[in-house]
Amino acid sequence: MPRPSARRALLVRGLIALGVLAASAFTLLTVQPRLGLDLRGGTQIVLETPSEASSEATDRAMEVLRRRVDELGVAEPVLARSGDHRIVVELPGVQDPTEAIEVLGRTAQLRVQPVTGLGDVPTPEGDAISLGEAVMTGEGIEDARATPNPQGVGYLVGVDFQGDAPQAWQRVTAEAACSPPGDPARRVAFVLDGEVVSAPQVDVSTVCGTGMVGGSTSITGRFNQAEAEELALVIRSGALPVPVEVVEQRTVGPTLGAEAIEASARAAIIGVALTGLFLVFAYRLAGLLAVLALAGYAGLAYAAMLAIGATFTLPGLAGFVLAIGMAVDANVLVFERSREEYARRKRLPRSVDEGFRGAFSAVADSNVTTLLAAGLLFWLATGPVKGFGVTLSIGVLASLFSALVLSRVLLHLAMPLLRWRPTWSGLHTLGRVRTWLTSRGITLFRRPRRWLLAAGLVLLAAVGGLVLRGLELGVEFTGGRMLEFTASPTDSGSVDTGRVRAELASAGFPDAVVVTSGSDGVSVRTGPIDSAAAVRLGEAVDRATGGAEQVSNELIGPSLGSELRRNALIALAIAVAAQLVYLAVRFDWRLGVATVVALVTDVVVLVGAFAWLGKTADGVFLAALLTVIGYSVNDSVVVFDRVRELRRTRAPFTEVMSSAVLQTLPRTVNTGIGVLFVLAALLVLGDGSLADFSTALLIGVVAGTVSTAVTAAPVAIVLEKR
Repeated sequence: MPRPSARRALLVRGLIALGVLAASAFTLLTVQPRLGLDLRGGTQIVLETPSEASSEATDRAMEVLRRRVDELGVAEPVLARSGDHRIVVELPGVQDPTEAIEVLGRTAQLRVQPVTGLGDVPTPEGDAISLGEAVMTGEGIEDARATPNPQGVGYLVGVDFQGDAPQAWQRVTAEAACSPPGDPARRVAFVLDGEVVSAPQVDVSTVCGTGMVGGSTSITGRFNQAEAEELALVIRSGALPVPVEVVEQRTVGPTLGAEAIEASARAAIIGVALTGLFLVFAYRLAGLLAVLALAGYAGLAYAAMLAIGATFTLPGLAGFVLAIGMAVDANVLVFERSREEYARRKRLPRSVDEGFRGAFSAVADSNVTTLLAAGLLFWLATGPVKGFGVTLSIGVLASLFSALVLSRVLLHLAMPLLRWRPTWSGLHTLGRVRTWLTSRGITLFRRPRRWLLAAGLVLLAAVGGLVLRGLELGVEFTGGRMLEFTASPTDSGSVDTGRVRAELASAGFPDAVVVTSGSDGVSVRTGPIDSAAAVRLGEAVDRATGGAEQVSNELIGPSLGSELRRNALIALAIAVAAQLVYLAVRFDWRLGVATVVALVTDVVVLVGAFAWLGKTADGVFLAALLTVIGYSVNDSVVVFDRVRELRRTRAPFTEVMSSAVLQTLPRTVNTGIGVLFVLAALLVLGDGSLADFSTALLIGVVAGTVSTAVTAAPVAIVLEKR
């Protein structure tokens, strides 16, 4: 690139980086984080369905409530059945519990009814009408949204129909159009919970007997923006199959104690600091600049999550810290390619430019596959899986900005110094390990079936764990019991949840969830337990609080219900299929299949390892599993991107695959070490509640790294031969 063009490009990147960092800093200084139930607590609402309602109706009502909570913008909520007719809803960081109760409790039985004349049913327009039989219910509604009224002041609600609803709408408007303008019978009423919210007149252009054709319409009325948005929310989130009544509302405290939060924060800081020191050790000044870029990544990603109102939980923050470690990957890719270029041309500025250019395809492909999965999880899934998709998307985009814009600007600003002292950069050598490997002429995959045999044995051992030991599911999947206690007053004025959790863990209930209410209320959620275990649990709470009286003991259902689990599995399957299609287009269908095989192997190994270890698979484990899937795909894509480049040499495919694995080995090792520093710190120094999360990710990261060489590469070679 000519020097004026290079300077112009550097100026543009610098201005973009400065603008993004300034916006991030403004957000960090002006927006308060929304903390989850485990860090801050929130509002607990207990809803009750009628005694005559069936169990299935209550389950359906809970899923509708879950959709409404998602629409309210509340991330990481907890919804669970309590007994046969009660639903417990816990909302972290809700600013207006009264509004939440109003929206959650609305039955929202929407009906479309023809107007037969004047009568005694009041309308928002100020008159009264009589109504005919309903021609459509809320089941025919696909979507609803609030939009400004283009023909006047206020807002209207646009409604999209589905199924047979468009035909029903055409019939009712065709009949109404036969009445003259101004006649009440020319109107069609939208009735919500027995109340007419709008009764517009059919437009004069509508032909009698033909009606309004199309799959959408608008509900007009004297709505302000808030009223229109609330009506659209309730309509599109679905109708409750049975009415619900709010029987209790209270504020609940955090499920984690202050000591647990502080310990986890220290562990996160130490893990990130170790990762930064490793980068400086491995890449010298370039590594130091990468640390600065990663600080920018952390600020940008955190500011973006603040801007969208994401709810921060302890596992979520741990995942965010892990994402910082994984964001090292793109920087390492660039640095390793720059080392290769410097070995050829011995000119550092040109080598750095070529390093960014050469690493771009690998960085882009690995991040596009991750964004595909994240977008589909957000679009198709619900609940915490949907929230994971949002967080993952933000992390990927921020990582790209950090590696491709911020790191590049910092390296070019330091180039006048590095031009004369290239050894300070850390990019002046290939490294001893890679130099030794390339000089030995090693071919890894002369017998690929032996590698597959080793992978098969590991896979068989993992499946054996599932068959022989079984996977222990957490209370989010199985349900269990919720026991409530009234504790004796303490000097501090409230119950110490950390002490209660520690006592419960020593009594054999390590996965119990402890929530406080007021100064003396304690609620404990645990898996299915018998009467003897319930007595032991109560004794543990009594010891931890200095005296506690049990006030209730009720069965609760799973907070991750069957519909949520089904939607998550469907979303995950579609995401994997989309990744396979993308990889088949970008690389080769055989490489795409090999990537998916390695991904499935990693998932089975992680689940099987948890079964052998007797660990509980809960909602936190689900987040770890999704993270491992993204890590596994990224590792395979980086290797296969190098395969695509080396195939131009026309060498045998076995040698090409072996060279690709060996050439990308420094990147694999260095990225893995950066991630392992964070995970080891969280596991050893963090709160015990993160132990299973860190264990799952440690197993998954190791499996994802090894599976590329042991599974993906041999599978691709076997498919190539066939």
